[in-house]
Amino acid sequence: MLVHEILRRGKDNDDAVYSQLGALTYRGLRVATENCRRRLYAMGVRRHSTVGIYSHNRAEYIAAYMAIASLGAVVVPINFQLSMRETAFILKNADSHFLLTDKPLTLDAAINSQYYEDVQQLDIGACIEPTTLPPPPELPKDFGADEPVALIYTSGTTGEPKGAILSHKNIVMNTIDLQQVVHYTSSDNVLCVLPMYHCFAWTCAVMAGLYAGGTLSILDSFTPKKTIDITRALGVTIIVMVPSICSLITKLASTEDFKTLRFVMLGGTTLPEAIGSAFTTKFNIPIIEGYGLSEASPVVTMNPPEAPRATSVGPALPDVKVRIVDPETGLDVPQGEVGELLVQGPNVMHGYWKRDDATAETLADGWLHTGDVARCGKDGYYYIVDRIKDMIISMGENIYPREIEELIYQFPGVREVAVIPIEDKLRGQAGCCYYTVQPDAEVDLRALKKYLQQNLALFKIPREFHEIEEMPKTATGKIAKKELKKLNKDSM
Repeated sequence: MLVHEILRRGKDNDDAVYSQLGALTYRGLRVATENCRRRLYAMGVRRHSTVGIYSHNRAEYIAAYMAIASLGAVVVPINFQLSMRETAFILKNADSHFLLTDKPLTLDAAINSQYYEDVQQLDIGACIEPTTLPPPPELPKDFGADEPVALIYTSGTTGEPKGAILSHKNIVMNTIDLQQVVHYTSSDNVLCVLPMYHCFAWTCAVMAGLYAGGTLSILDSFTPKKTIDITRALGVTIIVMVPSICSLITKLASTEDFKTLRFVMLGGTTLPEAIGSAFTTKFNIPIIEGYGLSEASPVVTMNPPEAPRATSVGPALPDVKVRIVDPETGLDVPQGEVGELLVQGPNVMHGYWKRDDATAETLADGWLHTGDVARCGKDGYYYIVDRIKDMIISMGENIYPREIEELIYQFPGVREVAVIPIEDKLRGQAGCCYYTVQPDAEVDLRALKKYLQQNLALFKIPREFHEIEEMPKTATGKIAKKELKKLNKDSM
């Protein structure tokens, strides 16, 4: 199956999408896709053309993505919060001369002004309107599922963003394997509140919902009130979101608001135990947490709804193999011990676009090296410990910030917390804690330090503590530790 062929799985008259356009049936979504497909072909989009999408969530996003895929072209989803300079870099790096957008962009000329004269922009809202343009030819018989369909650009935390090359097979197989665990049905209404340019939202909300023949409810942007109101009004059964959203709606929603929910799926970053416990206690609805990364389409592990484990990201998906290895030796560690998580399976990317060096490093020995520290329990459930790059090495001891963060989350008055490594002349590295405070609350720093002294080895206690107004976030709700590191350097 190719990505766009997933639209055939829904019944013609069943609702496929609820959005600002209103309700769109599966037949209507297929027609919208065909209209967009004809326009793109008339613009010059052909097999292997790279086509950017720069847009908030909307039904037209789905039609545009499927239209691009149906032409054998490659989708380049772009974070709409990026600057014009960053957007221009991605378009140039991806060799993209076509851009579907929800607003006209004046692309920054800082990289190569001549190049951008060739970028054709098409309003994504107009792309699905009826047209008399002739239909494009069908894909040739030699077009297979291993052909590329998407370039997913990483956030660039270690330099310039890299485009992970995902094939039709990568995304479709990840969707099918996920379905074997979570069991979406045609009766489900899946709320897509995370941005569709992120592959977690695309695979777990859009693709999984359409594969089941269910309905997608789309929010163009997240607010707690809209999330709660839509869930209640439309009878949403599944919400795909990140931990920061979970924390906000736990405080604001009532049990009546969420009476139709079957479960909530979480990913993007690790769920603090205190936040998960507050949600499940209040609503008596399971949280199923998973783990993944763009390079794996993205899902690697997922808790089954019928048997979730708190603090775990679940077992590996069917068809996906996982190893935990010593990053120094590359050898498997004994069960229960921590090491780097490696992945192999039909969901693993083909490599990085025009980056053979990074591809060879990340896909060494036929395994995707995630850079994440994890352990596996006897029951086959995996637990993410931390990012290797976030690990603090103090006097030769490995310190995992997440362990400290979990403790601080349980301290009265703390809203959000992040621990980052900083330089220390004596120890090499030490921890630095940034935290925000709950509304109308105070955090007694002396009491917090005493609490940590009672619950942690002394070498693990952060050297510095900083209370800040708001925690910097990425577009998908992750705490942006890169920004905290920059803030710390700027304050020195």
